[in-house]
Amino acid sequence: MAPNADPPVCRIMDFNKFKYEEAQRAKETRKRSSHLAIKEMKYRVKIGRGDFDTKTAKVEKFLSEGHKVKITIMFRGREVAHPELGMKILDQIADQVTDLAKVEASARLDGRNMTMVLAPDKRAQADAARRRATEETEPGSEANLDGEPNASTATAIPAATATPADAPAPTVPTVPTGETLAATNGSEPAPSVLSADTDQE
Repeated sequence: MAPNADPPVCRIMDFNKFKYEEAQRAKETRKRSSHLAIKEMKYRVKIGRGDFDTKTAKVEKFLSEGHKVKITIMFRGREVAHPELGMKILDQIADQVTDLAKVEASARLDGRNMTMVLAPDKRAQADAARRRATEETEPGSEANLDGEPNASTATAIPAATATPADAPAPTVPTVPTGETLAATNGSEPAPSVLSADTDQE
């Protein structure tokens, strides 16, 4: 432990256990360290739509993992005389990954290849995640946390049709009968039609 001390200081220990612990610590250190590399994706000028979407999806995956991506446009034959076609493809890729990355090295023509380097953009990724979260919460904004509609969207009851709680119940008019009329006028009740027909018989 202290070989230069007088007298030297040492510790008695299990050497195999010491080597094992050293190996475990080195393994944990390698596991925590991130191995970032520059990935490369190659396109051609006459690439189809399906291949373009597949390759661009792989580029997005690399960028989301934190890797830089080198985009290479390969020209064949007389295609090199039309570099604007390669620039068009690079612009499409940059527009499609604008929420994940930024252009670190602009497009440049190197022989028969045109290259561009994309680097992950943490700020753009955070803004995109925040925007997606806002869009997901907008459809349910009309209801509060308890599932009840907001006061702004609730339908108000008109004052004319509202009924107070202590209002008296409406009365139903009754039709007076013959006996009721007779009692009211102080005379005998009028004979019914059935009794008159019986007397005639």
